[in-house]
Amino acid sequence: MGYVDTNLVTNEKVVKIGKVHWGIYVPGAIWAGLGILFMTGDARPIGVFVFLIGALLLVRAFLYAYSTELAITDKRVIAKFGLVRRQTVELLHSKVEGLTVDQGILGRILNFGTVVVNGTGSGRTPIRGISEPLEFRKMALAEIENKA
Repeated sequence: MGYVDTNLVTNEKVVKIGKVHWGIYVPGAIWAGLGILFMTGDARPIGVFVFLIGALLLVRAFLYAYSTELAITDKRVIAKFGLVRRQTVELLHSKVEGLTVDQGILGRILNFGTVVVNGTGSGRTPIRGISEPLEFRKMALAEIENKA
């Protein structure tokens, strides 16, 4: 955990770390698999094209998973995502209005979703593809309540 560890203040401790769910790789894997299936006979150029789309989606998912950090400390909620263009949200517990979770049907089945951090003055910041989002929200709200 690079960004979070390097930006902790004195005596600040990490309480919970959010992780990106493996489900973000599924669309890329499906496209790559379809591309491999189509790489027979006359459909080979189409198969190569579909495979390349899948490969690009897999690289994109990997970069998102690699560059996303989400943590709750005993003082703040910290979210960082982006590799080249970095976006960070660091809210003191007193400035967090709430955390909401958006999950579709597949997200409920596989236990992943979007955690939306609502802060005073900072608006809504969605962090997509987080594993165990309800547990993350529960831990964050419990820690925020402890500091109130």
